[in-house]
Amino acid sequence: MLNSAGAEQIIVLGLGNILYGDEGFGVRAAERLHTRHVFPPTVEIVDAGTLGHMLLPFVERADRLLILDAVDFALTPGTLVVRDDEGIPAWLGGTGKISPHQNSFSEILALADLKDCLPRQIRLIGLQPFSLDYGTSLSETALARLDEAERLALCQLTLWGVPPLDGNAPPDRNETRGGFQSPALALECFMAPRSPCSNAGRHSG
Repeated sequence: MLNSAGAEQIIVLGLGNILYGDEGFGVRAAERLHTRHVFPPTVEIVDAGTLGHMLLPFVERADRLLILDAVDFALTPGTLVVRDDEGIPAWLGGTGKISPHQNSFSEILALADLKDCLPRQIRLIGLQPFSLDYGTSLSETALARLDEAERLALCQLTLWGVPPLDGNAPPDRNETRGGFQSPALALECFMAPRSPCSNAGRHSG
């Protein structure tokens, strides 16, 4: 949905559950974008997690939607795949499904379609997971692909006319926009809970 200035709304959704190994890849890829780059106000990066139908408003107001997730493409673990538009619901809710949240998100896309509110363009950047074990963080295989996922996402956003404003905007710009997780759940903290990150977000009283 165009904003009052006539600019397109672009939303990046990082899907997945960070408690189940590589299923959290989409959230971690979105985290990279949120913490390392500054974007125009028309770009919203969201820790979508497993919110299911609560994500419908994000889909409805997006002109262009970028989805980051772990998907079973039946390929070698660590493979990154880009899919667009028509094939995305099938991958998320069909043979590529690895989690119930993907069924929910496929239903969201179907509902938005029924309401004639689908984004003009949808892109999926998906990782073939290596491990989905509960209580673990990303596997070494998935960690090694974060840089490439970040690059692919930046390339897609640039194609959509919204490259990062890195170096040209206040570094706290994204922090004022909400939509993302507590710093205490950042990847570095999650992988090393006894590190200084364990105090992230806490304030002395």
